[in-house]
Amino acid sequence: MSPRRSNDAGGVVFYANYLKFFERARTEWLRELGFSQELMRLQDGVMFVVGSTQLRYLSPARLDDLLQVSVEVRSLGRASMLLFQQAFCGERLLAEGEIRIGCVHFQSSQAQQGNLQATRIPASLTQALTSLNP
Repeated sequence: MSPRRSNDAGGVVFYANYLKFFERARTEWLRELGFSQELMRLQDGVMFVVGSTQLRYLSPARLDDLLQVSVEVRSLGRASMLLFQQAFCGERLLAEGEIRIGCVHFQSSQAQQGNLQATRIPASLTQALTSLNP
C-alpha cells in the first residue's frame, strides 16, 4: 500500500499520506464488516466525515514497502466514534493515531451548501461495532 506517488524523491512516504492510508483502511474495515459506505449514503442517507485527527510518526515507510493498517474502535457514541489506527511495515510501527469520525445526514443539496448535520450511526453498524468489543 505504498504507491510511487506517495513518496518523495528520496523514496520516503510523505507524512500526510498516512491519513490517506488510514482512510483506505477504514473503508476496507467497514467493507469486511459488511458495510458499504456508498450503500449507506444511498440507502440510509448517511456518510462519515473526519472530525479530528491526532497522529504520531515513528518510522518512515519507503518505496515498495508493504504496509498493514489496523483499525480499532476506542469509543462509540450515537453520532461519532473514536478510532485508533496503526500503520506497520512488517513488525515495524510507522505511524499511529486517533481519528474521530462523525456520522452526518447526507443530501446532495445540503452537501453542496456545506450543511451536513450530525445524525445517528445506523443501528446495524452500531450493533456490529459493539459486537467487536463486548
